[in-house]
Amino acid sequence: MDSGRLTRGRTYARRGAVEPITVTPGLAKAKIHGSAPRPYSSTVAVKQLSDTDWNRFLHTVAARAAHIAALLDRDMPPDLVDDARAAGVQLLPGVGDLSPSCSCPDSGWPCKHASALCYQIARLLDLDPFVLFLLRGRGEHELMDELRARNAAAASAEVATATGGDLHSTEAADFSRAGTTGRERAADVFAAAPDTADVLATLISMESGVLPDFPGRPPILAASREPTGIDQTGLELVAIDTAQRSHGLLATYSATDEPARTPILPRLSPWQDAVRMLAARLDDESLRARIAEAYDTSDTDLSIAALAWHQGGPTGLDTLEKPWSPTATQKSRTHKALEDYAEDGTPTRLRLWRNRWTADAKGVQIRLGTDNRWYPYRRDPENNRWWPEGPAETDPAAALAALLAAEYGP
Repeated sequence: MDSGRLTRGRTYARRGAVEPITVTPGLAKAKIHGSAPRPYSSTVAVKQLSDTDWNRFLHTVAARAAHIAALLDRDMPPDLVDDARAAGVQLLPGVGDLSPSCSCPDSGWPCKHASALCYQIARLLDLDPFVLFLLRGRGEHELMDELRARNAAAASAEVATATGGDLHSTEAADFSRAGTTGRERAADVFAAAPDTADVLATLISMESGVLPDFPGRPPILAASREPTGIDQTGLELVAIDTAQRSHGLLATYSATDEPARTPILPRLSPWQDAVRMLAARLDDESLRARIAEAYDTSDTDLSIAALAWHQGGPTGLDTLEKPWSPTATQKSRTHKALEDYAEDGTPTRLRLWRNRWTADAKGVQIRLGTDNRWYPYRRDPENNRWWPEGPAETDPAAALAALLAAEYGP
């Protein structure tokens, strides 16, 4: 393969030359803007898996609840590829599985336009593993229907085993499996990690009924003459927030044909949950004041934390607050990506400290999160504080380019 054309293709992809990509079973195509006035049509054909391969792959996924949970979160578990390979299925395309083509006159294989399409497809795969499955021959709905059927069959077999074949004991078996005794402390229940498989099974089987247009308002607590030790205003705020989040989740659940893909709420620390509430209600001055007092922090710090939450939720907040040291491999890949991006001009001088690459002369910074995404930051010259700016990216060059384009124009 022509390394020069691959490099040019990567530059094309990062600079927005690839129009929206259409993905169908075994094929991806898009228009690519090159030096000619009209864009070229590029395609990448991908060898589809056989029915036998798909059966082996689905059996591998269904055998581990963690695989199903990760896919429902649109994440590709790293060990899934290894598990599939152990079952005799080559999930990731290898030599001979890809066939790029383009309408341009370039005879290179692949040409820079098809190369750009390949790089952009790789970015799509980072965001959604179901793109890979579709390229390999099966769509999301088809896969999830099959996984649900296999999961339900496995659950039925488990219940039958637990009850000795007495189907009338199903409810008792479910109650027993949940570990509910009626004597557990509420704090212990909240502290226990949920069983992901049970949560997914509940989401698949539950009936939500008719959803109201707006969440109901929880009752206001009556003032007590005797001191109760309960922060009544705080409890009311939490109840209102819970009602709003529940309504939002049910709305998502009711509007999708894939109810099991309803996101499971992450477990948060009190500080993370406070920032989450503030990020959802930035104009609530009373809430902001309560959080500032409880954590003895400034209004500026709260605003920065809320923006970090908008960038990436818990990981975005951790990226703001907790510097960490990437591996040598991560640093090397980042250096190569930024070097390739600057190949047509003067490279931006960056200073590296822990997981932060800073262009001091231009007042911008990109931070690598533990989710392998890049979080852009800009320095406020008035108070010398770093503020989150723009969405996180999977490519360090894309994150840096967006910051520089906003500062100096495209």
